[in-house]
Amino acid sequence: MRLTGADYDDADARLAAHDAFLAARYPGESADRQPVHTVYIPADRLDGFREWGAEALRVMDAHDFPWSVPGVREKLAREPIEDLRVDFEDGYGVRDDDEEDAAVRKAAATLRAGERPPFLGLRVKSLEAPTRRRSLRTLDLFLESYQDAGFVVTLPKVSGPDQVTAMVALLERLESAYGLAAGALRFEIQIELPAAVLAADGTATVARLITAAGGRCAGLHYGTYDYSAAAGVAAAHQAMDHPVADHAKAVMQAAAAQTGVRLSDGSTNILPVGTREEVQAAWEVHHRLVARSLERGFYQGWDLHPAQLPTRYAATYTFFREGRDAAVVRLQRYVSRADSGIADEPATARALAAYLLRGLNCGALTDAAFTREELLTFL
Repeated sequence: MRLTGADYDDADARLAAHDAFLAARYPGESADRQPVHTVYIPADRLDGFREWGAEALRVMDAHDFPWSVPGVREKLAREPIEDLRVDFEDGYGVRDDDEEDAAVRKAAATLRAGERPPFLGLRVKSLEAPTRRRSLRTLDLFLESYQDAGFVVTLPKVSGPDQVTAMVALLERLESAYGLAAGALRFEIQIELPAAVLAADGTATVARLITAAGGRCAGLHYGTYDYSAAAGVAAAHQAMDHPVADHAKAVMQAAAAQTGVRLSDGSTNILPVGTREEVQAAWEVHHRLVARSLERGFYQGWDLHPAQLPTRYAATYTFFREGRDAAVVRLQRYVSRADSGIADEPATARALAAYLLRGLNCGALTDAAFTREELLTFL
């Protein structure tokens, strides 16, 4: 051996800054529960959000829901909406200031008036020049009345890091003004423009957005229709499974990997309404798209209508239950170092454990053969 202790120390010194960067930028995936969906409800239609479960059950019964998945009806009765976003952007539209101010105050009061989903936030208008001041006014006014822990802001139509750094500065100012702990306010970045994926200089913008957020970015949400339209896709072909969407989401996935920033797929605008045949056709589309997203590593998506909840939970529960036994066997063989036809590595063991943990967290699994604590040791 020719290397000495001094050589080892020199290597440590040369790489110390990079070691610190890796620890800060790539802390790993969170083992905490991630909601399986986000429901966007326009602020002026928020009053009925507590009835979504009952409405979903009614539509299931009225139109012969074609999947029989244990636990779905119980979920709809107990916790139909996991993540609620009060929408002041596209779903709400442009109103005069007095009307939007009143809607902000009413939304805060509605949320305080009873049970709420476990995850909650609001989508403000974008920080583009025409809507910037209204966006900030809405956020400020909402925080005046509602400051519960875990509250998340969704920032739409982000096109570059400057908008993210501006948002960080604004949240720091609001935390100080309202006496909130530093870092209490976090936000999601909506990827709705090609410029948010590929910058004018050829760099991957989305990675720079995460860096610019300084640890405040809770998630990246793909915007199906704004993105497709901006990319020139004809309206009839805009969809979650279009190649344009798959490219954008693949870049998002690479940028967010191991950062702790979570991913959410977008929505389908084919809603389960109308005749029995129309409702069932829409269910088929939604079920297929939810399953497709799960297979590609997007464990969250948007839902826009109560009747989309049954297919959301049916597809999600099926995804974890159908893969449970195989994942357990592979992880057990890895732990015991038993011979098998699959040569799993530590990274695959982490993926198997993360899969089982997600199944437990979302309620699809009640038994994963390993305890939560055991699964966490792989992550």
